[in-house]
Amino acid sequence: MNIGHWRADAAHIGALAGPLVLTQLAQVALGTTSVVMLGRMGALELAAGGLALTLFNLLRTMGVGLVTPTGNLIAAATQDGSAVTEQIRDLSRASFAVSTIAGLLAWAVMSMAGPLLLLLGQDATVVERCARYLAVAAPGIVPMLWFQSLRNITVGLRKPGPLLAVTLGSVAVNIALNLVLIDGGWGIPPLGLVGVALSSTLVNAASFAAFFALARRDDSHASVLSFRFWDAPRETLWRTLRMGLPVAATYGSEAGFFSVLALLAGTLGATALAAHTVVNQAVYVVFMIAVGISHAVSISISPAWARNDLATTRRLGWIGLGIGWVAMAGVAAFYLAMPQLVLRAFVRDSAGTATLLAVAAPLLWLAALLQFFDASQNIAIGLLRGVGDTSSAFVRTLVGYWGIGLCSAWLLGVHWGLGITGLWLGLIAGLAATAIQLLLRFHRLTSVSSRREAVGIASVEKGSIAWKTGE
Repeated sequence: MNIGHWRADAAHIGALAGPLVLTQLAQVALGTTSVVMLGRMGALELAAGGLALTLFNLLRTMGVGLVTPTGNLIAAATQDGSAVTEQIRDLSRASFAVSTIAGLLAWAVMSMAGPLLLLLGQDATVVERCARYLAVAAPGIVPMLWFQSLRNITVGLRKPGPLLAVTLGSVAVNIALNLVLIDGGWGIPPLGLVGVALSSTLVNAASFAAFFALARRDDSHASVLSFRFWDAPRETLWRTLRMGLPVAATYGSEAGFFSVLALLAGTLGATALAAHTVVNQAVYVVFMIAVGISHAVSISISPAWARNDLATTRRLGWIGLGIGWVAMAGVAAFYLAMPQLVLRAFVRDSAGTATLLAVAAPLLWLAALLQFFDASQNIAIGLLRGVGDTSSAFVRTLVGYWGIGLCSAWLLGVHWGLGITGLWLGLIAGLAATAIQLLLRFHRLTSVSSRREAVGIASVEKGSIAWKTGE
């Protein structure tokens, strides 16, 4: 084992992951700000807004999955340090086309969510507030997905440019808008719950506009960035969809799993749902660290896999996983040392605060363990995407999340009466099972003895990635 290679690779992944992790944290700060603001309005608004954010994040996550492989396509196409301008521009247009279609479909789903939530046993008062939130937040998902397309294009080129600065700026603007729109001011009437949703929509639109305008000012981006999604070549559009659909299904499987758990929590009452929302948001914030590392290692191993370098591919993969574990250990220590500080960041003192904190505190201890499995499975999904295997991950998530996780959550939480604690034990079981399956798959694909099996996992036509593991 060459220690020098491991150190150099760790430094390389860390350099790429650093800005991506910060960007992910800044992006999730938008949602976290919303949860904090909702918590200031009381448990009912927190439950309703949390339910709305659960559905919004499910649809957003699936849309993001559709365009995430764009970064891998571009990274592998530029592995020799050069880029074919026309090819990258076509991928850019195709990504924007996919994100537009996904955003419009998600908007339509959110506009019809109210009756479905009632059928799923949710409290009528919570659903009424949830529907009002979604009606205002739904239009923002289109520019949000455009932003994600642009992000993957620039990251694939390894020149994210103003991505972090724009995201940090959007957090500041979101906080300011929330403070004005919720309680009113500057001639604006108090909008309460709807104000949080309106702030989100406005910030999503402004963030994309700012990022696109700034990115276009970079000479290396100007020639390849094109928003003319209606001009996307059909072949390139199909190539993007072919790689993106399994990723979207995988991401959707995970997000859907979390969404169903939120619905199960909702059947246990508003306090249980509010506690679940608070701890889940804390987990979601930290999850962004794993997402940033996953993107970085996925982009890093794509060129190695494309040139048939299995040893480097595997080494980069395990290094990325190790970085994730170290980060999660730090988070777990923080959770266990200062649980009240974490929880009180999301709620303020009110009549039901003591009860809410009593329900949420044990979940935070479980979250400390959950983070390791959550990070592992997300990084593993990135590893498989980096080697062009975007389909088998979906099958494994179905087994892990739904076959093991959901069944365990229902059995422990509902059937055996352990309540919200039982639901989270089931969540841990599902994430652990998924992580083990995905990592074993990556280990097998990058083994020398598995070279023949890896041939043909993903084959992208001329003008894109030539994935291969054999002659």
